[in-house]
Amino acid sequence: MKVAPGARKDEITGWMGDALKLRVSAPPEKGRANRAVVALLARTLATSRDGIVIVAGAGSRRKLIRVEGLSPEEMRVRIRSALDR
Repeated sequence: MKVAPGARKDEITGWMGDALKLRVSAPPEKGRANRAVVALLARTLATSRDGIVIVAGAGSRRKLIRVEGLSPEEMRVRIRSALDR
């Protein structure tokens, strides 16, 4: 995924190729943006924050995440549903 910290609001803006693009209002300091990403994904995917792990890219705008308990296809379905609202 590609994350833009310091935005006006937390939102998923759509797909950029294979990467999901997100904006979070938190600044990229002391893990605040990463925590905001996890919270946004937990709300969107209707899952626990504890089940979302940033596997790679914690200090980068490009991140790789793992969501426990959801298949990649189920994640795509829930994200598509959220984007259609």
